[in-house]
Amino acid sequence: MKQLTLLLSICLSTLLHSQTAVLIKEAPAYPFGPCEPSIAISLSNPDVLVAGSILDRVYYSKDGGKTWTTDDLESPHGVWGDPVVISDTNGRFLFFHLSDPDGKNWSSPKILDRIVCQWSDNGGEDWSEGSYMGLNHPKDQDKEWAAVDLNTNAVYCTWTQFDTYGSKDSSEFSNILFARSDDGGESWSEAIQINELSGNCIDDDQTTEGAVPAVGPNGEIYVAWAYDEKIYFDHSFDGGKTWREHDVTVADQPGGWTVNIPGLNRSNGMPITAADASNGEYSGRVYVCWADLRNGETDMDIWIAHSSDSGNTWTEPIRVNGDTTHTMQFLPWMTVDPITGHVHAVYYDRRNHNDAKTDVIVATSTDGGNTWTEQFVNDESFLPLEFVFFGDYNDIDAYNGRVRPIWTEFRNGKLQVWTALLEGK
Repeated sequence: MKQLTLLLSICLSTLLHSQTAVLIKEAPAYPFGPCEPSIAISLSNPDVLVAGSILDRVYYSKDGGKTWTTDDLESPHGVWGDPVVISDTNGRFLFFHLSDPDGKNWSSPKILDRIVCQWSDNGGEDWSEGSYMGLNHPKDQDKEWAAVDLNTNAVYCTWTQFDTYGSKDSSEFSNILFARSDDGGESWSEAIQINELSGNCIDDDQTTEGAVPAVGPNGEIYVAWAYDEKIYFDHSFDGGKTWREHDVTVADQPGGWTVNIPGLNRSNGMPITAADASNGEYSGRVYVCWADLRNGETDMDIWIAHSSDSGNTWTEPIRVNGDTTHTMQFLPWMTVDPITGHVHAVYYDRRNHNDAKTDVIVATSTDGGNTWTEQFVNDESFLPLEFVFFGDYNDIDAYNGRVRPIWTEFRNGKLQVWTALLEGK
């Protein structure tokens, strides 16, 4: 009996690699290989998925993610990375990205002059030329994300505005901006600033960055971001017209959001905001997920805090990764299934390695973020290289038990974008 108990314990504590991983795209890493992937499941037909990666690649699937078609996105406003894909309640896909209207990238003063939104009404096959928000030249617009209100179909977008991207001038600042659309992304409100404390423009931990909006069951809008080794939070209860006078501190972020990960030329622990809009037990709960170094400079972990009072107060950080090693877990992303209310996170993991070899884990919580189960979703470990740009984020989406993470791997001089077919209520 003791031997059986020990065997069961070993089996339960060992994470097996996924047999459901699907390669979406593989391409040379230079000059811009596919990374920073985003994925969305159609809210009107979960068999339809759309994904994107830098700089201008779009992918779509009509069979739940088993097979994919690849295309390039075009816009008169330019397409310059930071892809964000979401679905609205009608099944329209919206693809947000940065701008490059002259097509000259960093040699043009107009690069990053706005946030662009393009949409598709046929599952990613065809795309509009796009609308835009935040045009405020010569200021730069960067690092956007978006969310949809499941009740009204309104779309909300947040991002960082730099007075001048990369500037070390102490008189120039970064701030968090917000805009909304009531017509499926075809037009946008004037951008407004929602943060209380401004950051610098260097694109480091003293910069206000990582704003990801989430929408509660009654249309509440929630946004968290990182700045100066803290996670800040704000909310709006009137569709984004007004916000709190003072931002709430969710948690400290030891080490800040810019971190050094062996094998990566850059990495971050920016926060992700999500809300439970289901009819489940934890409906209305707000979650913020991030990575930090509170357990040591070589021991980055994934953390989550949640709030049951619209973000006025927060739990102490809860550790998501369950390993007992002092290794790196990094680049998390999180979503809440709008039907089941289950919380899912994807992140990179090195618990099984003494070097920079990396795996990918999806963690799931069915009890409101308090406890987590993990599973590997990559087929085999990979080894990133420091001189290859690996992107600033991955993504994950879920709908009615169908979970689709998306992530980047590096092999044989090529970057690869993967998903995994995870099913279950």
